[in-house]
Parts: sequence; C-alpha cells; structure tokens
Amino acid sequence: MSNSVNKLRVLFVDDEAAIREVMRIELPRMGHDVTICEDGQSALLALDKITFDAAIVDLRMPGLSGWDVVDHINKVSPETEVIISTGHGSVDEAIQAIRRGAYDFLPKPCKLIDIATVLQKVADKRSLENKNIALESRLKIAEGPCQIVGESPPMLRVKKLIEKIAPTDSTALILGETGTGKELVARRVHDLSLRASMPFVPVNCGALPENLVESELFGHRKGAFTGADTPRKGLIEIANGGTLFLDELGELDKTMQVKLLRFLESGEVRRVGDSETFHVDVRIVCATNRDLKEMVNEGTFREDLYFRVNTFEIDLPALRDRKSDISEISRVLLKRHLKKDSIPTDILAPETLEILQSSDWKGNVRELANALEHAIILWDGSQIMPTDLPSHLTRDSTIPFTGSSINWVERTEGKTLRDIEMEVIYHVLDKHDGDKPKCAAELGIALKTLYNKLNQYQTRAAG
Repeated sequence: MSNSVNKLRVLFVDDEAAIREVMRIELPRMGHDVTICEDGQSALLALDKITFDAAIVDLRMPGLSGWDVVDHINKVSPETEVIISTGHGSVDEAIQAIRRGAYDFLPKPCKLIDIATVLQKVADKRSLENKNIALESRLKIAEGPCQIVGESPPMLRVKKLIEKIAPTDSTALILGETGTGKELVARRVHDLSLRASMPFVPVNCGALPENLVESELFGHRKGAFTGADTPRKGLIEIANGGTLFLDELGELDKTMQVKLLRFLESGEVRRVGDSETFHVDVRIVCATNRDLKEMVNEGTFREDLYFRVNTFEIDLPALRDRKSDISEISRVLLKRHLKKDSIPTDILAPETLEILQSSDWKGNVRELANALEHAIILWDGSQIMPTDLPSHLTRDSTIPFTGSSINWVERTEGKTLRDIEMEVIYHVLDKHDGDKPKCAAELGIALKTLYNKLNQYQTRAAG
C-alpha cells in the first residue's frame, strides 16, 4: 500500500509570508496536500470550494481573524480538524480554542516535528473513524464468519484462485448466480491480503438510490445539493487503505460507470460539491450475476470499464453443481442459526439430507440457509426430519394433515401441539409464497395474531 492512507488535505492560514513559504515546502514533504492562504478572507473562499481534513489557522491576522475562520469551518465543514497556531497564545485562548471545537493548539514558533506529529494524529483518527464506519456497515449485512465451505473440485479451484489473487493489489471480478456467496469470497480475498487490518467496505450497487449513487460512493460537502445538511465521506474514502467490494456492478448506469472508470484509472476522488480531487488507496473487488460481456455487446456496459475490472476472474459454481458440499454447508448454517459451536453429527435425518442433496437450489446457498432456518423453527430437538423442511422441498407434496389417520399419526408423533400449530402455519405461508395477510385470512386469525405466533416460536427456537 502507498502512503496515501495517511495523506491529508491541509489548509494553512497565516499572514506571515516567511512561514507560509516554509509550509508550502514542508507540508508536501510530510506527504500532505496543502492549500496556503495569507488571510482569513482567502481561507473562507478556499473552504467554500474544498473539503479539508485539517486546518492550521493563525489567530491574529489583519481583517478576518483566525476565530472567524474557525467559525466558518464549524459551519461548512465540521469534520475538518482545526489546529490553532498563534504567537500570542495563552491558557485562556487554548481553552477557548478547545471549546470552539479545535483539535489542538500549537504556540508559535511551531516546530516542524510538532506539526508533523499533530497531523499524524489527525490521520490516525481519520483512519480509525473509517474502520469503525466500515465495521458498522459490514456487521449490518454480515452472514456469519468468513468461511469458504466445501471440498468439491469446483470449490477447491475457487480456493486456489483466492489464494493467488489475495496477496496482490489487482482488481478481481467475482461471477456467479445470486446466493452463491460472492461477498463471502470478496471478504476472504480481503482477509488474506496485506490490507486485512484496514476496512472492508461492501457496496450493493443495485441498492443505491439512483439520485444518490455518486454521493454514496464519492461523498459530498455540506450544501452540495438539497438535503445535504452535513458533509459526508463517500464509501470509497471510507475504504481508504482497504478493500472496496462493489456488488451487482452491472446495475450502475452509464454515467456512474464513467466516474468509476475515472477513479479506477487515477485513484482520485472528488466529493460532490468540491472543486478539487484527492487520492485514495483502495483495492477494488467487483461482483455480478449478470453477463457483462453481453451487456457490453448490448451497449449497456462500457467495454473499457469491463476490461479494467476484469483483471482476474473468479467464477463461483452454483450449489447444484457441487452437491457433495451440501452436507458440510448445512452443518455450518445450522451452527450459525442455532448459535452453537457444535451440533450432533446426525442432526439431519438421512432422508432429510437426501432431499437437500436432490434439490435444484435455484437460490443457491442463500435458499438453503432459508430452508434450514425454517426447519429449525419446526425442529423438535432430536433430528431434523423432512416434515420440518419447507413443503416445496419435500418429495411428497401432500398437505401433512390430509390422508389416512395412520399417516397423520406418523407425521405428528412426538410433536407438541405448538409444533403442529406452527407446521400448519408454515405450510400455509409456503402455499401463499410468504404472504402473511393471505395466510392469516386462510387460517381465520388476525394478522397481528399471526405475527405474534411467529415471533414467539422463533424466540423459543433461538433459546
């Protein structure tokens, strides 16, 4: 990784020409981008065009004072860290500076080592904030530990490809049907890379509001557009030093494809409303379930962007093409659903496993996870039986509560009345494709009652 992780955009404001010239040379030597201003008025003009990470401001200047600059920073760019610099410092001024939101206070003449130290602290703080934001985003959509499960030939090949690409900084493109685990593979690539200690930021391009895609990716300054009441870092900036995972890449429109291509080629980001760019060091991993080559032929995806993101391709197999992995995958998913480190080896009855391994799984691992969660809700604590699975998976699609009395007894033996009640509810839910109002209507109960029964049973199953 380059040193751009610690690179800051710094505003330096001082009315002494000699000091300005020293900072014009030394701040870039420290690895930062610097904008030099000779008075408060020019500083305000710069702040209206550019979002800075840090501002070193002299308090005593002719015309607008340093305090005026600080107040303007707090108004238009509250995320900018203010460092007060003055030769007229006192304890009272230091206290006032802190109360007005200053990050630090440096008495003049300032030593270069002191300036370098305080700017490094700002960079460390920014990096930590980015990690926290990235972690929150990751936890919101996390589906358990980053574990690539399966020893089938197709999955062994995927694991080898991950090991090859992970240590590099090359862009990777992960292909596969919905539910095959593309984000899991991207996280594994990140975890095995030199960037593992830095943020992993997943972005679902298809879920971003069309009118806010640029702001979400690149960020914006306060007042950049209606509703931009506060400045905001973009997801690319948050991922600085780490990995940005762009899922459903094919959903980006042509305008955003151009802007993404420009970033990939230059590494530069410009927040919406800013007039200048800054450099970000990010490793890009993309994923899609769409045929990008076909989209290029149709003219809906840029060919130059396709070649830029397709440096290294990982094609994930569908679950139906690696059915020998279903047993192991199911155990991992059951442990996750039950929140246990270990489960009985025979938790899945042989006939249940046979059904799982014979299903087509059009929704892949995601559909399997949902089916097992359904089974756990109906599970009586011994073995998971075929009758615990969603009805559309069982070979005998006959409603469990029709047929001979012998069939009824066999199907309900050992189950509590609550279990039987929930089996009926879930059968009717399956019948109506999860439509709860229709389910409640057929069962003859209030919709609120249905929700209460589902919540109670799920709480019981989790406990």
